[in-house]
Amino acid sequence: MVKLLSILWNSFRMALQELKVNKLRTFLSLFGITIGIFCIIGVLATVDSLERKVQTDLKSLGNNTIYIDKWNYGGGSDYPWWKYVKRPTMKFEELKVVKAKSQLAAYAAFFVSNNVNLNYADNVLSNVGMYGVTNEFNSIQTIEIGNGRYLNESDFTRGASVGVIGYKVADELYGSPEKAVGKEIAFGGRRVYIVGIIKKQGQSFIGGFDYDNCIIVPYRYFAGIFNPDNNNPYILVQGKPNIASTALADELNGVMRQLRKLSPTQEDNFSCNDVAMFSDQIKGFFGQVSAGGWAIAGLSLIVGAFGVANIMFVTVRERTSQIGLKKAIGAKRSTILTEFLLESAFLCIIGGLVGLGMVWLLSVVLSSVLPFPIFIAPNIVGLALSICIVLGILAGIIPASIAAKMDPVVAIRTK
Repeated sequence: MVKLLSILWNSFRMALQELKVNKLRTFLSLFGITIGIFCIIGVLATVDSLERKVQTDLKSLGNNTIYIDKWNYGGGSDYPWWKYVKRPTMKFEELKVVKAKSQLAAYAAFFVSNNVNLNYADNVLSNVGMYGVTNEFNSIQTIEIGNGRYLNESDFTRGASVGVIGYKVADELYGSPEKAVGKEIAFGGRRVYIVGIIKKQGQSFIGGFDYDNCIIVPYRYFAGIFNPDNNNPYILVQGKPNIASTALADELNGVMRQLRKLSPTQEDNFSCNDVAMFSDQIKGFFGQVSAGGWAIAGLSLIVGAFGVANIMFVTVRERTSQIGLKKAIGAKRSTILTEFLLESAFLCIIGGLVGLGMVWLLSVVLSSVLPFPIFIAPNIVGLALSICIVLGILAGIIPASIAAKMDPVVAIRTK
């Protein structure tokens, strides 16, 4: 153990000495490693942070949740919208049947929305989403109330003119969320009593529910003002624990076909959209982006590896007499080989650490500009150091082998 630590220290000291004595040569040789690590870790950190953000936004749509809608959420260039637009809209009465017949559903809710202009005193906020929901909506969605309370069972049953508003709505109309609770908010000549403020959510990359810029009211109240059929209603169904979303979707498909009395030869006139499907698609997309980052960084890493190999060839030539002396006093081939391999690895690690430092600086700058933080995960740092170690060993294996095989007598005489 002591011998190994001694070899490690000597190799590290030699690597630092190489940097000190031949600054320009070493810098130019390690530049490829630094740029390669900067490219690959920069891409991986950005992609990983973006994927985290998008996956978090997807979770906000509901875990293990199926959206029953007239529209299919698949999209694509050949999306047959003309077929879906002719489908009948979802009905509130269908929610009761789904809840009664589904054995795999834990919660089900009806959702409908419209854009309204809200005003309080002289302040006006345009294009705010008004969400009409039923009582189990907040069991499917993650709605955190910062001030006041959420809608209760009595509000839903009576269709009361009460609502909870988003952080942005409260901030722009009332100056602060604390001042909004207990006040009234107006739209189109009608008034809603504010009972709660939703905590600030931040910008979502996938659309969906904009809880910062919305007002949530009981469905019965919404339906008393607007025609739900004209506001794209749909049903959200969340499965019971340990129930696969695919199994839930299959069951709901059967329930809806039976409910709408479709014969075996008739096509579905509804869609059971699985949120988990988007998660898998996103993973595949970001996997391709990461592969592109590897391809870009690969060339720099290869150039860097040749640069380190060049340093090691020069180092072996400069230390030939020292190598001969070590072998003459009993140093084994394996010891010489290990010393040079470790020195090569340390050089690559130094170049990699500079690249990681550049990525960290970039992450600080981008985090202040982008709507999501750039996070360098520990596994990415570990990957960077692993790449440096492997490159160092590969770059130094031939020079180290040459050094290990030297004849001590010949090496000592070399000047």
